[in-house]
Amino acid sequence: MENKNKEVFSIFDLMEQYGHEQLIFNYDKATGLKAIIGLHDTTLGPALGGCRMWNYETEQDAIMDVLRLSKGMTYKCAVSNVVHGGGKTVIIGDPQKDKSDELFQALGMYVEMLKGRFYTGTDVGTVGMDFVSAAKQSKYLVGLPEEYGGSGNSAIITAYGVWKAMKATAKEVFGTDSLKGLTVAIQGVGKVGQNLVKHLLDEKANIIITDIFEDNVKKVLMEFSDVKAVHPEEIYSVSCDIFSPNALGAIINDDTIPQFKCKAIVGAANNVLAEERHGDRLHEMGILYAPDYVANAGGLIQVADELQSYNKDRAFKNASLIYHTIEEIFTISKEHNIPSYKAADMLVDNRIEKIRQIKSKFTGI
Repeated sequence: MENKNKEVFSIFDLMEQYGHEQLIFNYDKATGLKAIIGLHDTTLGPALGGCRMWNYETEQDAIMDVLRLSKGMTYKCAVSNVVHGGGKTVIIGDPQKDKSDELFQALGMYVEMLKGRFYTGTDVGTVGMDFVSAAKQSKYLVGLPEEYGGSGNSAIITAYGVWKAMKATAKEVFGTDSLKGLTVAIQGVGKVGQNLVKHLLDEKANIIITDIFEDNVKKVLMEFSDVKAVHPEEIYSVSCDIFSPNALGAIINDDTIPQFKCKAIVGAANNVLAEERHGDRLHEMGILYAPDYVANAGGLIQVADELQSYNKDRAFKNASLIYHTIEEIFTISKEHNIPSYKAADMLVDNRIEKIRQIKSKFTGI
């Protein structure tokens, strides 16, 4: 297969590089569905991960996205202590124009064919009602609206987990987990960001926000008069204690790092390090980074709880443990003098290997 730069790449080489078990291509002629399911590692249990719908420029972009995201889900599941491995679905298409009830029914059919190896639900470009359609063909779905038997809006618990991660990070940097008086710059005030604002205001933090969607900013400013706003391109260089990315990925990069005037980075956005070396650079600069797949794991914890018959109190209790996981990661980072993202990966790899050894034992027939 060739990419847009005419460079040949091998799908199997990529699967070996990322450590994947399966990459499944699904096409439905009747609805035009083009979907890829990536199953990364099922050591801990059936794969779990959302379904992203995006108008990818090339098929290679879609393949790379599903490989990267599904591997990230393995790490997020492991660090959250849920009994699931990592998986992800991507649908190639415009979520504003290409959705239909039948298209998601077709997706449900393909998920059903995996017979429980993979559970999926909402992600970027998809909403709960899409999976109400998919549920007509499959029972291996999570994140449906409450009125359809699901656990509802996961943005609330995701923001709660980010808040807990932020408190643990503040304790490490400032000596106390109180956020009172600290200045937090929030990039992205969509569903998660808006809920995070509420937690921070309750603690009397100072908040600066931005969003590429002006309506999101207006909504927050109308509800909370103490919040300040800046243009999207200015958020990286504002003077703050904590920078909180809650929108785009890859925003910690060669262009943004020189602009940062913060002491810590904690947010809900996925894959914020453009490359691992950018995590190394933050470490060298003394900017403490709370690994994103730990800080934003609340939503995963909620949908995983659905598979045990959802209990809201239990889900929030488990999400509160993000605080202690972040503390553990910072301890590993200091003990080994390594960046926090490497410490998080070390914690996950050790956990997966221990479970692999536990499962290797013969339990009888």
